[in-house]
Amino acid sequence: MLGFLSARQTGLEDPLRLRRAESTRRVLGLELNKDRDVERIHGGGINTLDIEPVEGRYMLSGGSDGVIVLYDLENSSRQSYYTCKAVCSIGRDHPDVHRYSVETVQWYPHDTGMFTSSSFDKTLKVWDTNTLQTADVFNFEETVYSHHMSPVSTKHCLVAVGTRGPKVQLCDLKSGSCSHILQGHRQEILAVSWSPRYDYILATASADSRVKLWDVRRASGYLITLDQHNGKKSQAVESANTAHNGKVNGLCFTSDGLHLLTVGTDNRMRLWNSSNGENTLVNYGKVCNNSKKGLKFTVSCGCSSEFVFVPYGSTIAVYTVYSGEQITMLKGHYKTVDCCVFQSNFQELYSGSRDCNILAWVPSLYEPVPDDDETTTKSQLNPAFEDAWSSSDEEG
Repeated sequence: MLGFLSARQTGLEDPLRLRRAESTRRVLGLELNKDRDVERIHGGGINTLDIEPVEGRYMLSGGSDGVIVLYDLENSSRQSYYTCKAVCSIGRDHPDVHRYSVETVQWYPHDTGMFTSSSFDKTLKVWDTNTLQTADVFNFEETVYSHHMSPVSTKHCLVAVGTRGPKVQLCDLKSGSCSHILQGHRQEILAVSWSPRYDYILATASADSRVKLWDVRRASGYLITLDQHNGKKSQAVESANTAHNGKVNGLCFTSDGLHLLTVGTDNRMRLWNSSNGENTLVNYGKVCNNSKKGLKFTVSCGCSSEFVFVPYGSTIAVYTVYSGEQITMLKGHYKTVDCCVFQSNFQELYSGSRDCNILAWVPSLYEPVPDDDETTTKSQLNPAFEDAWSSSDEEG
């Protein structure tokens, strides 16, 4: 650490390299924060979480009870032990509350004055954060599994919506109507995700085992159907032109948008080149996935080597994105985890589970000493933070 600081000061190192190295160290040290609770409001499982990208301070949660909660993650009390309080919630007594399970919540990408939610009650709702009233409601003929707004677009306000039907619907927030329908899948759409790199590129995942990339400006349909075999299997083979050998129920672009991660009920995770659709063949081993609906997983941002956090039963598995190595399993929930979200400003992770709890995972400043006969069980400060000075008595 001191070497990094010295090299940065003298101009020998790129300042970003120090930041990436420290971010990586913090992610590798993630542990359950015993000094921070997230107020328990939901009476059912937590299906979805989202942290607003403007300040990184406010988090939305949506539950199987139809309730939406807005949390303030900042420690305003300045106490070492504190609870992230619910600022407000859309509870069962709210006139516009979702009637059934909330499957996705998302902040408007450019400010915190608006957010969206979608539900099994066949609606997508646009909310005014200040009044907690609906600004618009989109109704669908089928159950809604997932929706997503582009995190980077300044040219359109389209919300991609995946439902129990095989068509992807694009809702325009400006006009208040469904402006596009994307056809190409054969079964329900379990996950949708806009590229964080290009305004008009959309990825969709379906129960038909397929993942498609679309340029929504084109009238001719999808750009690419991802093929796990990279075109090396005969078209007569059942798995040809499929991304997984089961339902594909999770999608996540890397932070730079150059790669796409997918998870399926075949207990596999795959990494794809998002420009040409090539399967990179990174082997993550078995990634347990029994979810019958969308699985919300997330990736790190700003690290030397990026990481992916995937709900894995009652734990969260952490892998390096490009090598496939499993780094650790984060254990703390006692029922199935359905979603997690990464806070990139402080390298923190929040996870939601069917045990109705939201847990906070934060970087540890301490590294445990191995528990054996020759060492004590006491933790020691991470070497990056140790005082390098020694007294003359010690040197003598």
